[in-house]
Amino acid sequence: MRGASPDNARVTTSTAPSARLGLARAAGRVAGAASRVGGRGGGTAISGVVAAWVEPDIRRRAFADRGLPVIAISGSNGKTTTAGFAAAALRSAGRRVAANAAGSNMIQGISALALDTVDVIGRRRADVAVAEVDEAALLAIADELRPRVLVVTNVVRDQLDRFGELYATAGALERAAERQPSGGTLVLCADDPLVAGIAPGHPDRRFVGLDLPESHDRITSAADSIRCPACRTALAYRTVQLGHLGDWSCPGCGLARPPLDVAVTSIARDADGTEITFRFRDRAAVASHIPQLGLHVAYDAALALAAVEALGVTPKTAARAFEAVRPAWGRLDAFEALGRHVILAFAKNPMSYRTVIGVVETLPPGLDLLLVHASSPVDGEDFGWLWDVEYERLRRLVARTTVSGSKAGELANRLAYADWPMPTVTVEPDEIAAFEAALRNTPDGGTLAVVSGYSPLRRIVEHAQRQGWTRHFWES
Repeated sequence: MRGASPDNARVTTSTAPSARLGLARAAGRVAGAASRVGGRGGGTAISGVVAAWVEPDIRRRAFADRGLPVIAISGSNGKTTTAGFAAAALRSAGRRVAANAAGSNMIQGISALALDTVDVIGRRRADVAVAEVDEAALLAIADELRPRVLVVTNVVRDQLDRFGELYATAGALERAAERQPSGGTLVLCADDPLVAGIAPGHPDRRFVGLDLPESHDRITSAADSIRCPACRTALAYRTVQLGHLGDWSCPGCGLARPPLDVAVTSIARDADGTEITFRFRDRAAVASHIPQLGLHVAYDAALALAAVEALGVTPKTAARAFEAVRPAWGRLDAFEALGRHVILAFAKNPMSYRTVIGVVETLPPGLDLLLVHASSPVDGEDFGWLWDVEYERLRRLVARTTVSGSKAGELANRLAYADWPMPTVTVEPDEIAAFEAALRNTPDGGTLAVVSGYSPLRRIVEHAQRQGWTRHFWES
């Protein structure tokens, strides 16, 4: 695989000062600080809103106009974790990195990221930006970012009321890929049939996937892209790894998963994390022990490895950096509270639930479970997908269950249809009250797994932070 430059190389572009950018940075910083002091959140969105009011063209001026190399990471699931791996690898290689690590990935969040690329007088102070970008926002700002590397993780059903169906999302991602600047690299998850087919005319597509001898999942009625994107014949799978991701082929037209540029060839989990081996087309294999759990970690790390290698970071440097990357907030991270072990799991669609359930199944039986989902502009309004979640797999592992949020009634109904022991289920719509009650009801030394959508999980994390149990969500 081709690399841009050695690990410690710096990209030389204009770093001239800009009073307007410096003023936008100052205004955004003040707005963000005020939001945090006022207890209204991390300020990751409002800082971008205010900065864009001062300099409406802030994204173009910070990224495209200054030739700042950008790794843009988009897709349905895995953006935050992939971005975290990429940023860590680049920093390990000596690059000055700007990244939206808190996961604020809508347009205002990318405006806030622009503030981190300049100093107080508007001079560029970053060598590279790692931008996690919402799949609904990427096309709108592709020309402002001009990403040197574009990573597409996967395309699954996610908030259909916001994004539309799968092919609409894949089409938008493809149009963004086609607008990459000359010399750009497109990194695709080959195990997703829709993603593997994005931008076939792109001059530099690099494919990532899992090349394992055995399956870790199975195709169910809830799987997403199970038909050939070319002829719509039902796909055949040699192995299935996560949801519809795997080594696929079409018995109708012969389309198949493309050859892998970065392949995961082994995964071994222990109490401290996951040992992953990566194979390359033209380099020696490397291994990394990553302090995170879940099969998704292998996909995210491999995608990040391909992305940073395109900017000249050696696989050995990247793999070593991954070993210090802890879970981002809500991505199966944990803390201790009142003598209990609390696991936070962000789940927003059937695919993310499959990852969470796979990890929860490895925990000792008898744990307590808190399920929280709520309608909002961020979380979506359509929760019909809850019926595609295999709650049945957890039924015998859970001692007590609490359901909460504006979807508490729907969650309780779903559990009833999963033959859950309903006398063990408590319905408490208020999210903080539900968390406190579930924590109190968890035995000393026991485990409480909190599985939640984005907005309620953020509120629970902030409550836990006020108690001194964990950090702010924006401090990941």
